[in-house]
Amino acid sequence: MRVHEQGDPEDNDRNDHADTALLLRSRKLWGGSAILIVAIIAAYANSFHGPFIFDDGPSIVENRSIRHLGSPQVLAAPADSVTTTGRPILNLSLAINYAIDGLTVEGYHVVNLVIHILTTLTLFGLLRRSLLLPALGSRFASASVGLSFTISLLWAVHPLQTESVTYVVQRAESLVGLFYLLTLYCYLRGATAERGGRWYTAAVLACTLGMGSKEVMVSAPLVVMLFDRIFIAGSFEQGWRRRGRVWLALMATWGVLAVAILQSHGRGGSAGFGLGMSAWSYARTQFTCIIHYLRLSIWPSPLVLDYGNSVIGREVDIVPYALGVILLAAATVAALVRRPTLGFLGVFFFAVLAPSSSIVPLAGQTEAEHRMYLPLVVVVVLTVLAAYRGMGRLGLQSRHAAIPLIAVVAALGIGTYRRNEAYHTELAIWDDTVRNVPRNSRAVFNRGNALMANGEVAAAIRDYNESLGIERGYAKGYDARGNAYLAQGNYVAAIHDYEMAIRLKADFAEAHNGLGSAYGNLGQGEKAIKEFSRAIELDPELEEAYFNRGTAFGIDGQVDVAIEDFGQAIRLRPDYADAFDRRGSAYEKKGQIDAAIKDYDKAIDLKPDFVDAFQNRALAYFEIKSYDKAWADVLVLRRLGGTPVAAFVDQLTKASGRSQ
Repeated sequence: MRVHEQGDPEDNDRNDHADTALLLRSRKLWGGSAILIVAIIAAYANSFHGPFIFDDGPSIVENRSIRHLGSPQVLAAPADSVTTTGRPILNLSLAINYAIDGLTVEGYHVVNLVIHILTTLTLFGLLRRSLLLPALGSRFASASVGLSFTISLLWAVHPLQTESVTYVVQRAESLVGLFYLLTLYCYLRGATAERGGRWYTAAVLACTLGMGSKEVMVSAPLVVMLFDRIFIAGSFEQGWRRRGRVWLALMATWGVLAVAILQSHGRGGSAGFGLGMSAWSYARTQFTCIIHYLRLSIWPSPLVLDYGNSVIGREVDIVPYALGVILLAAATVAALVRRPTLGFLGVFFFAVLAPSSSIVPLAGQTEAEHRMYLPLVVVVVLTVLAAYRGMGRLGLQSRHAAIPLIAVVAALGIGTYRRNEAYHTELAIWDDTVRNVPRNSRAVFNRGNALMANGEVAAAIRDYNESLGIERGYAKGYDARGNAYLAQGNYVAAIHDYEMAIRLKADFAEAHNGLGSAYGNLGQGEKAIKEFSRAIELDPELEEAYFNRGTAFGIDGQVDVAIEDFGQAIRLRPDYADAFDRRGSAYEKKGQIDAAIKDYDKAIDLKPDFVDAFQNRALAYFEIKSYDKAWADVLVLRRLGGTPVAAFVDQLTKASGRSQ
């Protein structure tokens, strides 16, 4: 007979209490995570349909390296891809988006939001476990879940984060933020586990991926070492003795960053010295930027997509801002000595901002709100913990903070939702930017582009004029105004602007392409072909130049060469409906009707309302006496609002014996 031993009733009670506490904590964690996800989705519910804007063009729409997921090229974006250049993991993430649904913008927004949610949950976990460590536990352990949740919630719905979430290509910031926090989280899990090997491996992997996402990650290994010294080991000596090999592995990931920068030639010449901006000019401007970032952390308005690339001209203008930053840096150093846990926050703030807000010029953009994606954590942590300690001194309970917290979260969430409205159209975001930074020539230029895309050519020209009035040496401004004049039929003015753009930038392929179009419209085919050929020589992957040259060759009667150029345009851009239509016409001129119809079919598949393709296919069907199919295309053409050629309809009526 087997006898079951009974334990001490008090031990059983203690175990029951422990199980209950664990269950309650688990429910709090899952419940808190669910609320975070719902709050983020609510704040960004109107962000999914905003178009590609600004650097999304060269980094996504025109970035050919993301179009072939299985190619090694996906890890090496070209130099003109701007944001993705030298950032292979970012480029890979965009290639995955492209492989799933091409350039359908909603998918990119969904991925951006998922990254932000994952980063928020990682922050939640990192903060909670940090507050349970001995260095902080005596003050915050009992409220670790609530404090971590509050900080993560306020950070996640803050309007200052919209640029990193809603502006598609700035997933660079949220992606590196995710890997940065994951590195810290996995390292902490490894250091507090009985067997931390897998967690350390995960930390090194996250650090590696972060190095391939953005240069911000450069400080992560050092921040991890400082985190270990302050919160876990108590000294660098102890940290090195216990986890020195992990430190070395994390530092080894710098090699990934070095290779990425070297292969991209200094990120395509967009960052570094010798770019026309001195280190001191850039650095003194950063004093004002950092103070402005802190102001936006407290009062996030107005928010601006593009501050331009202006620098502070006079040293005297930076004095109050420089004093503010110097005092913050001095306070950080003093805190590292006297209150290391507080000092760590200051180091984290400056370490994350250092790659973009120090002495290394980023000549294209001296200030950008997305740079505050991770540093904002520090501002929110200090605010929430200070409020918590203040409530404790006043004898207030956590429930007293519920209503103020809900009010602040609601205000921030509504601010984020409203800020997302500015991203709904290109014109809206650039109009907002010009309103807040009226002397930003690039913003005025981009508003002109948005107006041009809307068919408001005259208004676009006014903006291009204004942009060139601010910055006369802006080659892109002349090229864009040339395009506008071309659309108006003012070919002489267009030629003048294209030539000016080429004078300012000799290797400007797009300007040569535009100049060829202007000559073509003036009937100067030889000059047109010469300019298109020059554009192709400068940029062998400029599909529009092949299309235009093919058109010029076709007009000149060189049908075979035209077919070859249209084919090259299609190879570079498989969804180029106009190229399929033009190649179909070229095949038809050669009497290859079946090949022509096949191309018209493809053009219509790609562009179901393509009036010219329906007209051309109807003519091709007429040639091979497929009158019923020709009539079907004529009917569709009429339904689309097109006007079939009257003489052709008469011929079709007689040949088919049908009435119109």
